Amino acid sequence: MAKGLAALVAAVIGTSVFMAGSASAQHRIKIGCTATTDCASAMVAIDQGIFRKHGIEAEMVLIGINSNIPAALLSNSIQIGGPTSSVFLQAADGGLPIVGVAGASVMSPATNPLVAAFVRNGLTLTKPADFIGRKVGAPGFGAYLHVLFVKWLMDNGVDPSKVNFVEVSFPTMSDVIRSQAVDVVLAGEPTVARMLEARVGTIGARYVAELARTDPIIFYAAARSWAAQNPQAVAGFRAAIREAAEIVNTDDDKASESIAKFTRQQMALVRSVPRSRANPSLTGDNLRWWVEVMTQQKLLQGTPDVNSFILP
Repeated sequence: MAKGLAALVAAVIGTSVFMAGSASAQHRIKIGCTATTDCASAMVAIDQGIFRKHGIEAEMVLIGINSNIPAALLSNSIQIGGPTSSVFLQAADGGLPIVGVAGASVMSPATNPLVAAFVRNGLTLTKPADFIGRKVGAPGFGAYLHVLFVKWLMDNGVDPSKVNFVEVSFPTMSDVIRSQAVDVVLAGEPTVARMLEARVGTIGARYVAELARTDPIIFYAAARSWAAQNPQAVAGFRAAIREAAEIVNTDDDKASESIAKFTRQQMALVRSVPRSRANPSLTGDNLRWWVEVMTQQKLLQGTPDVNSFILP
């Protein structure tokens, strides 16, 4: 009787330890991204249970302006974020201890035309010189759309200091352009399609298509201290993103459902436009063109060692 009771107690304890160990293996992380398709691999990894399979309980957090992501990482409001390449480089070069952990999206001939300088009704602005003296809303100073617009202006002989830039978040762009608080907003899909549908303006220039690049748009980053303290979570995150990226690139139904859910866009609108190509790989070499562009715009303090910004 005593031996049977002891065996039962041992079995219960063993089961409890096993269950506790299983629960502790689930790393809880919040992933912060703006309302674009560029973090689709993380969205899909949540909805398809891929994160959970790799020991992660993940939650998507909507960030209004991309340039707020580094601060959110360092405050631990989120553990993984999707900054644009330009926002990340400016923050890391400025001394903020953040590190890239996986690729998210890259520019491509199919999706570069989806970015536009969207012009309010009553104006016709198509050439770089047309934007001189205009108020242009960008989703974050130093963010992807802002830096590439400035690059487009400079490549065409326009001094960007002659353009008045203000910050406008993606969710508010339609209202801001309708009220004519700005003359132009720099936006991507599906925001552009939604504004066209609302008839609040027209497309002025597809400036990213003219640059014709294939470099990273957004990649996943973390606070360096968090990444160092949670190597298993980082490994699980990377494995899940690799798996989910394949779904993003090949399964339109699953990808569109996840994008519509996170961005709060209608499914028909999400399906109507090509999404950014997911690419989970990330190396220092991927960032060299961005360093050149940002150095030209005097956004970096020096010439950074891009390999030191990427977690091995």
